Amino acid sequence: MTMRCVLSVMMFFLICSFLFPVRAHAAAYDTIQVSNPFLNKTPVAVPAFKALTGTPAETDLGANAHQILENGLAFTGYLKQVNPNAFLADPSQTGIRMSEIDFRDWNGIGAELLITGGVEQKNGQVKLELRLFDTFNTQMLKGKVYTGEPSQIRRMIHLFCAEVSHALTGKWGVFASKLAFVSTVDGNKEIFVSDFDGHNPTRITRSNSISLSPAWSSDSRWLAYVSYAGGKPDIYIRDLARDRVTVIDRDGMNITPAWMPGKETLAAALSFSGNQEIYLLTRQGEMIKKVTSSWGINVSPQFSPDGGKLAFVSNRSGSPQVYIKDLGTGEVNRATFQGGYNTSPAWSPDGKKLAYVGIEKNRIDIYLIQLDRGPGMPVQLTRGQGDNEDPSWSPDGNLIVFTSTREGQGPALYMMTAAGTDQRRLMKMPGRQTQPRWSGPVTNGE
Repeated sequence: MTMRCVLSVMMFFLICSFLFPVRAHAAAYDTIQVSNPFLNKTPVAVPAFKALTGTPAETDLGANAHQILENGLAFTGYLKQVNPNAFLADPSQTGIRMSEIDFRDWNGIGAELLITGGVEQKNGQVKLELRLFDTFNTQMLKGKVYTGEPSQIRRMIHLFCAEVSHALTGKWGVFASKLAFVSTVDGNKEIFVSDFDGHNPTRITRSNSISLSPAWSSDSRWLAYVSYAGGKPDIYIRDLARDRVTVIDRDGMNITPAWMPGKETLAAALSFSGNQEIYLLTRQGEMIKKVTSSWGINVSPQFSPDGGKLAFVSNRSGSPQVYIKDLGTGEVNRATFQGGYNTSPAWSPDGKKLAYVGIEKNRIDIYLIQLDRGPGMPVQLTRGQGDNEDPSWSPDGNLIVFTSTREGQGPALYMMTAAGTDQRRLMKMPGRQTQPRWSGPVTNGE
């Protein structure tokens, strides 16, 4: 968080806990298992924000903050917002603090969770009070106060969404993460970076050429990608904070970079020796070692979350299939067997699942295999809606971003849960958007 957007807890949580202690017999809130494919969404009520001093400006700011909060909660995939027409109370009028809430008004309409918000504007600064309640156990699960400029309301709300996610699932969610993707600009393919939900897209490359395959380092400081700016495909590594670039431009094709978790080491497919093989490289492009060696083409490396294994695509069996190499033992096993053309492997953050792209009957779709249960039938996540490619997991493992042509106007970015539900378009912007990549794990709300 920037210095200008000061997170001000102000002893809020401790004070509320002291003044309104949780009853001794209240049960702790059960953690939501977001990876459960049969998850029933938890109902949450999100009433309008209270203007704390009653000014029209506060009412307008509260309406904006409330909309951002609703949109953010919709991104979790495990919360279901209760229809406001069912509300029996209005905290924006009666009060947003625990002592001012009759929880029977909320659990009586099936809302297991309640979020109240208040906004105050003073001396050019905005203060947001936000609380998450468990209505059945009548306890506050989280309470925060944020202060900052009005332009930072979106940031404040997303900080609270991260707190909600952590309180309910033990994970910070997606709210501090970023997306990198490719978009066409004036007929060229350029790299962009946006917020987790597609807001604030920022152009990263201006090569007026072809830029492809963005890949985040674990700390999101470095972004590797492929560019044809030099006349052939080479790998560029950009320091996003300093806007400095290193180029890996060995002879032949240098493509499909992927960072090793927790290290400034990356894998890439290089063809300087003839066949396209995968190598480990330093951030400066120095060779560490050769990872694959076969008569076929080997591309699209993707490290497992612990860095101990590497998924990649090879045609060594006659058609493109996904393989996994144990970097410790050197053992290589084929991961995909159904279908004659499987590419674009993507590990889930827990390392137990692999999403990939398969072509069946001339239809391109996204599939999922469970790696921790031995060989099994893949689960098809997309079906009957255009061509679907480029899966990438959210840092909490709950969502997958992908590319789809389902609207018939060229590829665009879409989201779905890890179970394939709630498929929806992520953003609308000029050009064609492809190859989305989520930034790495978020270890705290900021």
